[in-house]
Amino acid sequence: MKNLLAFAACALLAAACAPNQVSVTTPTTPPSSGYASGPDTPVPTSANTVDPVPARVAVSDTTARPAWLKARIAEVLSERKRNPITRMLSYTYDGQQVYYISAPCCDQYSQVFDAKGRLVCQPDGGITGKGDGQCPDFEKNKTNEKLVWQDPR
Repeated sequence: MKNLLAFAACALLAAACAPNQVSVTTPTTPPSSGYASGPDTPVPTSANTVDPVPARVAVSDTTARPAWLKARIAEVLSERKRNPITRMLSYTYDGQQVYYISAPCCDQYSQVFDAKGRLVCQPDGGITGKGDGQCPDFEKNKTNEKLVWQDPR
């Protein structure tokens, strides 16, 4: 039985490794017009063939920042630069102004704070990427996005 299995395995390997007879040739006759860029070659165009999609850019928030948010900004600036950089955005969520602070990296949670600096939820990040589950509708229901601050370094 072992010999039969070994023979079958060798036969399969030999068949799979057999060289395929592929012939590649280069044309040796010159084109009828004498030029490689004859009538069959399309003329390059300068027209854009793909419509670019503009990146979603948050409107910058120039209003006064709460003291707790200024302290968070100072804390981020006192550390080494993060990758990706820290961004702080404000939104309207559940009828109140909230502040979203991006996660420093990888599987860490992003955080959403109310206007007084109390943690509301962690809407994304973590191992599942779905946050802590306290505001699963945040992405769908947030409105009025404004960029409050992002690390300039």
